[in-house]
Parts: sequence; C-alpha cells; structure tokens
Amino acid sequence: MATQANSVAHKTVVKVDPFIPADQQKGIHNRWHPDIPPYATVKPGEVFKVECVDWTGAQIGNNDNSDDIKNVDLTKIHNLSGPIAVEGAEPGDCLVVDILDVGPFDKMPWGYTGIFELENGGGLFAKEFNSRACKAIWDFKGVYATSRHIPGVRFAGVSHPGLIGTAPSAELLATWNERECGLIAEHANSVPPVAYAPNPTGTYVGQDLDSAVLKKIGEEGARTVPGREHGGNCDIKNLSRGSRCYFPVFVKGANLSVGDLHFSQGDGELSFCGAIEMAGVITFSTSIIKGGVEKFALKQPIFLPSPIDPLYSSKLIFEGISVDLHGDGKQYNMDATVAYKQAALNAIAYLQKLGYTREQAYLLLSAAPVESHVGAVVDSPNACVTLAIPTGIFDFVITAFPMQVLNIFADESIGHPSQGRGSHKT
Repeated sequence: MATQANSVAHKTVVKVDPFIPADQQKGIHNRWHPDIPPYATVKPGEVFKVECVDWTGAQIGNNDNSDDIKNVDLTKIHNLSGPIAVEGAEPGDCLVVDILDVGPFDKMPWGYTGIFELENGGGLFAKEFNSRACKAIWDFKGVYATSRHIPGVRFAGVSHPGLIGTAPSAELLATWNERECGLIAEHANSVPPVAYAPNPTGTYVGQDLDSAVLKKIGEEGARTVPGREHGGNCDIKNLSRGSRCYFPVFVKGANLSVGDLHFSQGDGELSFCGAIEMAGVITFSTSIIKGGVEKFALKQPIFLPSPIDPLYSSKLIFEGISVDLHGDGKQYNMDATVAYKQAALNAIAYLQKLGYTREQAYLLLSAAPVESHVGAVVDSPNACVTLAIPTGIFDFVITAFPMQVLNIFADESIGHPSQGRGSHKT
C-alpha cells in the first residue's frame, strides 16, 4: 500500500494570493536591481514551486467593463516573484532552469487579454488604431480557453512565464539605464513612450529593507517592461512545461525572478497586454554550469523549447512585407517589424470579414497560439514575415464563404470585448 514514507512534496518558496494587491504581499518586486536580496534560496537539483500574481498585481477584474485596463497603473508593473538564489551560482556561470510545470491557481480559473490606451501603455497598433481600452475575459477548462467576449473560438493554451530572468550586476544595470534613457531623450515626446526610465513612483520590494536601500532601488531600478541580456520580459510562448533555459549569471546566487504568467499567447503579443494574462504556479528545477557564459558565448539566454505543443496542423497563413499597405503606402527597407505589422493587419482585415470586430480580432491574435516566422530578410527592399492562424481553434470553417455561416454573431448583445466607460470603439 502507498505510504507517506519517502514521499516529500515539493516546497513552495514564494507564496502569494492572486486576489490581494501585489504591494501588500511579501516575496514580490517590480524592479530589477542587484541590491534586492534573495527572498528564498534553493539548492541545485532541487524541485521547487513559485506562486505568481498576474503582471499588474491584481489590478484587473473578471467583469464586462475595461475601466481597469484604461486606468491601470503602469508604474507598478511587472510584479515578479523572488528573487530566488541558487546555491553555488557565481558571476560568469550559466544558470540552467528547467520549467517543469506552469498553470493557473485552482481558485482563479480565468485570465484576460487587454488593449491599452494610446496614452497609457499603447501596443503594436496604438497609433494606427488610436487605441482605447478594451478587454476580453477568458475562462479556463483544463487545457482549453474560451471567452464570452470573443465567441466561436476554443483553443488549448501553451502556458508559460512571460517574464523570467536573473538579476543584473551594478555595471549591467548602469548600462541599461544609460542606453534606454538616451533613447528616451532622442524621442522625448513619443506617445506611447519608446522606453520606461527608472521611476521611484510605484516601486515595490516585498522585503523589509533599509530605507536608503529602498530609495536607491527606486531611483536606479530598471523597469521590467522589456527583455534584456539577462532574459526578462521576452514573452516567448514556447517556454512552457518541459522547456530548459540557459541564463547568464551576473550576481552571486543568480537571483532568479519570474512572473507575468500566460495561459496562452500568439507570437508577437500584439496588444502589449497581449497574452491571456493569469496568476498561477510555476515549478522549477535548476543546475549550474561553471563558467558557462564563456563556454556558450552567452550574451543573452539560450532556450530549449517545450516538447509539448497543441496539435494544430492546419493553418491559414498571412504574409506581410515592409511596405505600409494598410497606411500611406510608404516603402521601408528590410524592416521586419513593418512586415510583421502588415501580416497582422492582413489577418485582422480577414477576421473582420468573418464578422469579428477589429478589437476582437486584435485580442484574438494576441491570445491564441498563432505563429509568426521571418520568411526572408535578404531581398531588398522587402522583408517578408508570416502570421499563421490555426484553423482548428474556430468552431466554424473560416475558409467557408459566403459569410452567412457565421450565425454566432447574430445576437448583438453578446460577443463583444468589454470597454471602459471612458473608451470608444475605433
């Protein structure tokens, strides 16, 4: 018979409550800084769990109004669990992190995707759409997600951490701040901003530290918005359970932090709040490769993707080139971002023909497991990028015409993303 002998549960090194604001909890921080001490310490080879609040720190609710998206306080994001020190890790080493499992809290089986305001967060099409707040709530049933705000779709999630990385050294932090503040100075009046400078407002470290240290972290701490040399907010959807990550170590213990968990995401995370954002639990194991930075020429992390992916073999693929065909027709030279945007706009236009609103299409491409690939960046002047939508996520045939197959949109009272009272459709 089964016994408890030799049956030891994996420990949880950071515990949080997804319904309590992040800045009222321990073991959470929202800035990168080498002076943030480890909240917990683990041994190489040890399996451990980390609980995470959603990236906004419980600012978003499960409702049919997007005022919370419209008014989100971006000085308080992203909220990361940790740091977690790994015994024996030293600067110059490689920290190997195995992602063993990722999933939502049992008591919070839902997530959200949002379109941010042009003046507060933006997104890939913030300027083109003059974007206003909008959100879709997604309900989780096992591996599947559905939304009352985007009817006709159901898909399996590829759950993953949007943000994971090691702590920077003081020298690396200074490099980040110098180059990003320089970029801001070059584009001082950009809306949305091109980068986010250190900002004491909203800074939070869920540990009892000396006031001078907290002040220094607030004044110098790097915002967690972008990915950088240490990993960070890279939003790589295939880093789901079974993935292995190789991170450069810059400080003693490596000081690993994680957050911004996603139930699902499309390549590109179009709308900035562009995955199915969730709170949840992630399970890790770590090891150390001594001198790994030199051995692997590790200027940025290296990843082995998960062996587990939803099986969607049939896809409808949209091409984009580096010409603004949806705007003023301007020719760009080998700009893959322009090409990606054109592919996405082509897909949005197609989905609108199926009966979805532009907001629904925008949110869907952000949340569903769409795939994007660079076709070519060698044929001047046009880079070519593709965006592929799995046809199997729809409960109707999206290549079937005429459009009367889409009876699911006949009821105007359902199936629209929630919008803030101060917002409007574009």
